[in-house]
Amino acid sequence: MAKPPKRDVDEDLVRQLTRLLEETGLSEIEYGRDGWHVRVVKGGGDHQAPAPPAAPAPTAAAAATAKATAKAAADAAELAGAVTSPMVGVVYTAAEPGTPPLVKAGDQVTEGQTLLLIEAMKVFNPITAPRAGRVKRILVTDGTPVEFGEPLLILE
Repeated sequence: MAKPPKRDVDEDLVRQLTRLLEETGLSEIEYGRDGWHVRVVKGGGDHQAPAPPAAPAPTAAAAATAKATAKAAADAAELAGAVTSPMVGVVYTAAEPGTPPLVKAGDQVTEGQTLLLIEAMKVFNPITAPRAGRVKRILVTDGTPVEFGEPLLILE
């Protein structure tokens, strides 16, 4: 069986991929073409596990845990009425720039009423109320990117 031909390492390509890792914050990148590929992984040569952080004083840890648990319970209760993003895109609170927002905190809405718009692939998609209720809080700001499943607003 014949061995594949030996290829010299393209040092400029490796440097470009390394720069791309730094610019994007990725931890690894792979590039290939015509039956070959190169993979660059961020990390040092020393693969020891990092030392664990020093443990905080027990009283401070207990207080922090109790506070975090209470906040998580409050967040979960509030997010129970959240309207989430059905897609990745950019959220808009108004139909057109310079016009009033479609809804504000405190507004009463009906089922099917447009609450926000999400632009995805140059298409504006209406986000409608899944049920009638009152807008308790809007969690996003106009013109910001949103992810799939991200809470957009709280509907009571």
